[in-house]
Amino acid sequence: RTRMVPFAHLVPRLRRLVRQTCQELGKQAQLKVLGAQEEMDRTALERITAPLEHMLRNAVVHGIEDPQRRQEAGKPAAGTISVSLVREGADVVIRVSDDGGGIKLDAVRRQAIAQGLMAADAELSDREVMQFILAAGLSTAETVTQIAGRGVGLDVATAEIKQLGGILDIDSEAGGGTTFTIRFPFTLAVNQALFCQIGEAVYAIPLASVVGVVRMQHEELQRCYASSHAAYCEYAGERYQLRALSSLLATGEPQLPGPGNQAPVILVRVGDERLAVHVEALLGNREIVVKSVGAQLSTVPGIYGATVLADGRVVLILDIGSLADAEPAATAAAPPSLPAAAAGADPARKPTVLVVDDSITMRKAATRLLERNGMTVVTVKDGVEAVAQLQEKVPDAVLLDIEMPRMDGYELAAYMRNEERLRSVPIIVVSSRAGAKHRQQALEIGVDRYLGKPYQEAELLGNLRAVLEAAGSGG
Repeated sequence: RTRMVPFAHLVPRLRRLVRQTCQELGKQAQLKVLGAQEEMDRTALERITAPLEHMLRNAVVHGIEDPQRRQEAGKPAAGTISVSLVREGADVVIRVSDDGGGIKLDAVRRQAIAQGLMAADAELSDREVMQFILAAGLSTAETVTQIAGRGVGLDVATAEIKQLGGILDIDSEAGGGTTFTIRFPFTLAVNQALFCQIGEAVYAIPLASVVGVVRMQHEELQRCYASSHAAYCEYAGERYQLRALSSLLATGEPQLPGPGNQAPVILVRVGDERLAVHVEALLGNREIVVKSVGAQLSTVPGIYGATVLADGRVVLILDIGSLADAEPAATAAAPPSLPAAAAGADPARKPTVLVVDDSITMRKAATRLLERNGMTVVTVKDGVEAVAQLQEKVPDAVLLDIEMPRMDGYELAAYMRNEERLRSVPIIVVSSRAGAKHRQQALEIGVDRYLGKPYQEAELLGNLRAVLEAAGSGG
């Protein structure tokens, strides 16, 4: 209780921000706050303040139209921005919505194509296009001012929300306004979690999302996994889609309990999604202290946080909903023809990809992704090591970072394009330098594709498949 403070403490600051932004832009808007009496963890309130302020500023700058345009559209001259806070189980849900013009999807699409975030012929849904506004450097503002146009803000806000173990969802309607929904733990200090085991690894699942636990026979699980269709189980009149935790985590094939035995299945409900998660063993539920996993791991889908057991082991706390959303995309992104197309005449040979990055986290993440999709991976930490590796073997493609010690990505790419035997090897740059200047410099050297960090797995695999197929066909 000593950590709890009312959300109302933040309201005067938010009202002042909306008022000042309206005055600077000549717009009219009123702020409505619902649920201000609700209490939040003091640390969470402090850390959510900056993301909230940026979303309110965005609502005035990009959402609320000029008074004259609003009246022409049949709306009141003054716009309405609302902030609502509610408790849902062990989570706090904050919604920031406005009655403005909505997200300009055409402008977002143009900017995303210009920055290389999506292909010009990509068929993405409106909801998928909306997610690009969270990318660093992307802005739909026509001019750069003190309060808009630099493309900095929402990406930082998203990172801060993920650090809290939370998620951000966007919903927009053309001419009808936009709603940002933030969901994060009620308290960052203590939570209840159900512990489970896969192989020798232990994981924790927040108890707030667990509906119940059932047991399934070996034969029934075997039949479900053998089927080509999605498997479901019934519980309390509701259907839950059966998934193995080992598959969601991409750690291997599901381990069945053996003929005549039963395996535990955790029933999880996240929003409208219902999942039955098959695990190898249950270790009971405990009260845990939730700790942040840091800036690098917090960007990995499905990791809610971490806790430390009494024996010193670190246990990851899983966000099952995010895992379920991320897993199909990664699986579907690599078609069975990828290794064959890259290998040319020899369909049995796996394509070899050289990953050059000074970040061990990025090297491991790329290795896991590419190996899961049928490729052989070689990793080095800078350009000098890459040159030595290229002397021994020519890979089918290179994933290249820009900022590295000793020899950076530009120098390595230039070296490869000046070497006869390396000139045709496809190079995909994956860098946090997302600016047009850096992109142009890399393309002038002769790299094939340029992606920003953090990248979408499906996007990276799609680009890699395209350059491998082009190389395999001689194009």
